[in-house]
Amino acid sequence: MGILFSNVTAVLMDEARTVLPNAYVLVEGGNIVSVSRERPAGFDGKQINGGGKVLLPGFVNAHTHVPMTAMRGYGGGHDLQSWLNNYIFPAEDKWDDRALRACADLGLAEMIASGVTCIADMYMRMGVVARAVLDAGISANLCNGAVYFGDPAEFSPDKCGDCENLTRLYEDWHNAGNGQILVDASIHAEYTSCAPAWEWAAGFARERGLGMHVHLSETKREHEECIARYGMTPAALFAKHGVFDGRAIAAHCVWTTSEDWAIMAKHGVSCIHNPASNLKLGSGVAPIPAMKKAGVNVALGTDGVSSHNATDFFFDVKLAAILHNGVNRDPLALTAWDALEMATVNGGAALGRKTGRIAPGYDADLILVDFDAPNLIPCHDVAENLAFSAHGSNVVMNMCRGKVIYKDGEFLTIDIERVKKEMDGYAVPKLFGK
Repeated sequence: MGILFSNVTAVLMDEARTVLPNAYVLVEGGNIVSVSRERPAGFDGKQINGGGKVLLPGFVNAHTHVPMTAMRGYGGGHDLQSWLNNYIFPAEDKWDDRALRACADLGLAEMIASGVTCIADMYMRMGVVARAVLDAGISANLCNGAVYFGDPAEFSPDKCGDCENLTRLYEDWHNAGNGQILVDASIHAEYTSCAPAWEWAAGFARERGLGMHVHLSETKREHEECIARYGMTPAALFAKHGVFDGRAIAAHCVWTTSEDWAIMAKHGVSCIHNPASNLKLGSGVAPIPAMKKAGVNVALGTDGVSSHNATDFFFDVKLAAILHNGVNRDPLALTAWDALEMATVNGGAALGRKTGRIAPGYDADLILVDFDAPNLIPCHDVAENLAFSAHGSNVVMNMCRGKVIYKDGEFLTIDIERVKKEMDGYAVPKLFGK
């Protein structure tokens, strides 16, 4: 049976940047069927009266490490390498499936409450994450970031545990939930692996038609040391070894060059901008307006809560716009619409999904935003309010693939009280001895 949204202001996220007042949006079988100012004739199914609220495509958080909610605020005030080696890696050595599941559930709940309907997640023990995602009801592109520190001359898939992890993840979870979960291949980063590993992962993806998920030029040190080792940038190196032969997303891209952007645009590699994480770790500011002008698709991600501290995606939308306007001393460097596109339709394109737009045939990934909230009054421009004034707390409904999973502050697919008890009673003591 279908669901009809009525009396909503629909922000379609189409090329014309249409805002449709008093709209009707019909959902059937997990997809959007129609969008109109006229009520569909003969409809007698369930109706959601928006009460004048704004209907927006759900956000696509295109680079996450969901279980790292455990490390919220842990080891702050350090550069990336010190933070990883002295704080994050030692804590991650203590993971077990129970602790990771609790932290994944918490991370998913936080994102769902602020309007996220689809993620691209890179982490470990990904079967546990996949089960959490499937139960929560959101969509996800999942990958296990391949790491290999052995002698490149001795590399073989049998000697690299992450090759086995990717194979198992693909066999167990690809297309689970009728496409709710997709599996991508992944290279954690140039500096944590080697050419034989890159070529193996690229071949695995090519043979199965999978996407690729990598970290790219996140820090100046990473970028410059790669040039010193190989005589080329990480982007050029990955392209040389086939990593970018199919759909690919590259997180961070802070220190990429104009030559890198040409490579990315040629290969259709999407940049996933993580402004909050990059600023908090002092990594720098990715040159997003220049990348967009070079033809690179740019989407938005939070990175892990460990280096961001929160996943209220409205914060990231606002930060992405105002950061680049300030850096470029140009109030039009990134507009409200640019930032919203990065968070929705651009993210859908980056992940190879029909999400991020309110249009027939697209996944029914939709959120309602309460414009009666004090921080959204008055409304002279819907896009301006969404990009610069809204908070995650203004989201009053989250629908993923046609199913309402959050409404009026209540999680409908996650037992949040159980998750809190698991965090306090098991996960935090397990990882930190508290």
